[in-house]
Amino acid sequence: MTRHSAPDNELVINWHITEACNYRCRYCYAKWDKASNRRELIHDQSRSTKLLEELAAFFRPGNSRNPLNQALDWKSLRLNLAGGEPLLYRREVLRIANEARRLGFAVSIITNASRLDHDLMGELAGLLSVLGISIDSADALRNQQIGREDRHRHRLEPTALTRVIALGRQLNPALRLKINTVVNALNLSDDLSSVIRSISPDKWKILRVLPVISNELAVTDREFSAFLDRHQSLRAIISAEDNRDMVESYIMIDPLGRFFQNTAGQRGYHYSRPVDEIGAARAFREWRFSVGAYASRYLRTQLEAQA
Repeated sequence: MTRHSAPDNELVINWHITEACNYRCRYCYAKWDKASNRRELIHDQSRSTKLLEELAAFFRPGNSRNPLNQALDWKSLRLNLAGGEPLLYRREVLRIANEARRLGFAVSIITNASRLDHDLMGELAGLLSVLGISIDSADALRNQQIGREDRHRHRLEPTALTRVIALGRQLNPALRLKINTVVNALNLSDDLSSVIRSISPDKWKILRVLPVISNELAVTDREFSAFLDRHQSLRAIISAEDNRDMVESYIMIDPLGRFFQNTAGQRGYHYSRPVDEIGAARAFREWRFSVGAYASRYLRTQLEAQA
């Protein structure tokens, strides 16, 4: 098998640290099977540290016991914290980010930014290499329809967000900004060009809604392509992912510390046992993961960046 270099020589591991969220996005796939009423690992410092240690050892560059080593070459690791909404637990996120950096990870986070105030940015910016923010629409009604508001009907305010981002870039000039947009049946006609330009991200990832839990807001091939065509003026920063790109091609860990994966045509997820209990190498063998699909997605991303 041909070995390819990961973009920026970096391997990304996505830990969804919580299912809790203050938004109620109707397309959300962050819903996992509960196991024995266990608490999420972020609330157990010993177990969460053990998880990070296992991941750091198993995914260390050049580890011949890792099946990915056959297809992909990487020089560094990045731990991406996701949810739910990870910043509902700001103290835990800061603790985990510091621990991950101690173990050699770069750290990134994907957030709806509703809790990302100036105080938290002051603590977080220096710990991050990438800040990811989810934005699906610039229209208040559309966001309400999607479920991108909290129980008090507070929604992301673009002007306030721009100020917080400016602070993060000031505190950490190396901080990269990524915007994630999920194209679904409610926002497929939107034009986000102006809001994306005002925020000026380094990367805009546009994803087609993934019907893992529900098919309610699915979009057709033509509708997804039309959304991409509408934003071609921003193609230099766009990275598009269709459903087929997201099947068995991400390294993902659920809030209970289990590798999990979606499979084409399957509702819900397939899980390993908890990584901190049986070790990363053993857990990695227990889930459905396509080394070829993972390497191909990385190679496609690399080619897009060079285009």
